[in-house]
Amino acid sequence: MSTETSLSVSTPKQPVALIAGPTASGKSDLAVQLARRVESAGRPAVVINADSQQVYRDLRILSARPSEEEMDGIDHRLFGTWDGAKACSAADWAEAAKSEVAATHAAGGVPILCGGTGLYMRTLLDGISPIPAIEPDVREAVRALSTEELRERLVEEDPEAAGRLGPRDNQRMARALEVVRSTGRSLTYWQDRQEGGIGESVTLHPLVLLPEREWLYARCDLRFERMLDQGAIEEVEALLERNLDPALPVMRAIGVPEIAGMIQGELSRAQAIAAGQTATRQYAKRQYTWFRNQPPDHWPRADNKRIAEEDFFVSLFQECG
Repeated sequence: MSTETSLSVSTPKQPVALIAGPTASGKSDLAVQLARRVESAGRPAVVINADSQQVYRDLRILSARPSEEEMDGIDHRLFGTWDGAKACSAADWAEAAKSEVAATHAAGGVPILCGGTGLYMRTLLDGISPIPAIEPDVREAVRALSTEELRERLVEEDPEAAGRLGPRDNQRMARALEVVRSTGRSLTYWQDRQEGGIGESVTLHPLVLLPEREWLYARCDLRFERMLDQGAIEEVEALLERNLDPALPVMRAIGVPEIAGMIQGELSRAQAIAAGQTATRQYAKRQYTWFRNQPPDHWPRADNKRIAEEDFFVSLFQECG
């Protein structure tokens, strides 16, 4: 992610706060606390969702979308904005988030990005690569290759990509190969030409929450079990009644396949809970790894214990004052 935060002499950059981390790490509560402090400092604050499951209005319970009580009177945007029948891509979300950030700044406020979808954040900050559409026949041919064939072809046609991708990483190898075959340029060539990001035009104040793993996984387990008593079953029943494409993100969201299996008699309640808890922990683990390794080294990382001891947004409040 491109995250230079130096101020321009001629045009001061507007602040953007960012709270990132895995599911169940306490991001939403912290975002509201931060918003309250920003407003106490004299500026309005808006929490902008950056979670790929909380964008869907169909997943209020299963995505752990903040309730009105949890929002505590703070303006929240891009929560439950998309209908599940339409996939929300990173580019779709980034375009909407860019508009919300601009509107918040125009009103004199501070946007607080909050979520666990690193790709969303990266796309908003760094922009997207202008890769032309892949020719269908190229995609079909590449996707038909075995892992060994993919590796062999990639070594020949894009050795740089082959050198940085794992030998069993089929998805990324296929993407690199189809790009070079369809466009005549490597994936790196296109990635170096990202455009449309806001990272260079704002002053970013980021914080990555990385709690103790056992604490995090215990929260994941408890939260998923409670969701079934809070309306998650009815939420999935409503989705199933819509007969949506099973490939849509909303139908593959954590908990939906597991609860659907219980509704359809394929799993017992106990089995559905166990499967949902496992899927949630695995998801949290992937997010944890991503946020530990992918953001720039100068982004602060903290567990929940340090939040009470340190103020990670001192520079933000200096701007608000």
